[in-house]
Amino acid sequence: MRAVLDCCTGGTERRIAAGTDLVTEGGASGHLYVLMDGKLEVLKGEMIVATVTEPGAVLGEMSVLLGVPHTATVRACTNTVIYEFEDAASLLKQQPELALLLARMLAQRLNAANTYLADLKRQYAGHGTHLAMVGEVLQSMINLPPLEVSPGSDRKSDPRM
Repeated sequence: MRAVLDCCTGGTERRIAAGTDLVTEGGASGHLYVLMDGKLEVLKGEMIVATVTEPGAVLGEMSVLLGVPHTATVRACTNTVIYEFEDAASLLKQQPELALLLARMLAQRLNAANTYLADLKRQYAGHGTHLAMVGEVLQSMINLPPLEVSPGSDRKSDPRM
């Protein structure tokens, strides 16, 4: 992630107070954010799904790349410094090295998710529980047409499953 810091030219440095939302789930900004210093938490609904402390971590990339609203809320846990890029789509076109870094980061995340899901599939194969459907999830990750991602949960089922 630190390699991203070398690409942080043309952004606006912002200081975010602890407790402030940087990104709101369901909102749309078209902005890309790079963590310079501090600690952020990523929330899906009210559930904290990750904390981010690594300088160079990128946020808002899924919304920018897919052209969809933000998929999570990002909140500052501490006073935080970020770089903000308002026209992120143009930035990625102008700086292909940054776009490649983002692609690698997203590929690493996908690899981790696939590995985790494959392990779940192995562990729960033949158990007949809702976790046995992990194979279908893995298959759907490969076969989804572009921009038709709508993950479900026990609260809100994905109609394709």
